[in-house]
Amino acid sequence: GSHDTMTYCLDKSSAVSGNESKLVKFLNKCLPCIVHPIIMKWSTTQVLTVTEQLEAGVRYLDFRIAHKANDPSMNLYFVHMVYTTVTVQDILWEILRWLETHPQEVVIIACRNFDGLTKRLHDHLVACIKEMFQCKLCPRNVVPTLRTMWHLGHQVIVSYEEDVELEKHCELWPPIPYWWGNKTSTRALIRYLERMKRMGRPGKFFVAGINLTENLSYILIHPFGSLKKMTLQSLPCLKIWIKQQYPGPKKKSINIIAGDFIGNNDFVKDVIELNRKINPPLHC
Repeated sequence: GSHDTMTYCLDKSSAVSGNESKLVKFLNKCLPCIVHPIIMKWSTTQVLTVTEQLEAGVRYLDFRIAHKANDPSMNLYFVHMVYTTVTVQDILWEILRWLETHPQEVVIIACRNFDGLTKRLHDHLVACIKEMFQCKLCPRNVVPTLRTMWHLGHQVIVSYEEDVELEKHCELWPPIPYWWGNKTSTRALIRYLERMKRMGRPGKFFVAGINLTENLSYILIHPFGSLKKMTLQSLPCLKIWIKQQYPGPKKKSINIIAGDFIGNNDFVKDVIELNRKINPPLHC
């Protein structure tokens, strides 16, 4: 999985999201030449486009969806402190085109952290998803083995963090829990993930986020840093942790693993290789 999938196309001229603190908005308004570049450095978590991520092997997409304040249109964007240049509808079309050329691939789309969406906008978004993917959507009453999904022609699982919409549409799956450590150090993040594992895995889909998270004090101590530098320094230790994991239904098993800057290192390869622990290669 890719954490905050769409941050590769954040809009440099965008206003700060309505969900951010009054202090951030105030500082950005008073000192935009200083504050906005800092926001961009610490908000960008991916550099590959969504198609490039899919080609690299990512199958869980983390979509933070928003409607811009005072925007009279129905256009929806992605957000991480600031909004993206592309709309949600454009990216859904891009995913659909990729799926049509890869008919045996399955993608999980997690629609989360809705910012500024009214009931009308939720209805609009769900209608777009259903109209676009149609029979490719896997309803939540299906046990999604690959064999079953291939047989039924399903390629997309959409999890949706909005109870009202879930009740109305069987094509939407419940929110997928995301283990977010909110840590600035690799060691603290691994301790958090191990603690979550000891508590036991959820019965269905869940995500272990191996992404570090900055805070104000970390940014002040590292004035020339960025989320990318922070992430790349942590990858060797996280690579070791990933290789030690075991997929499957056991209490301490891992399901989806999501990270930042997934094109760096062997992250995708290492996660996929874990499947060999339960499905060893056949020797014909």
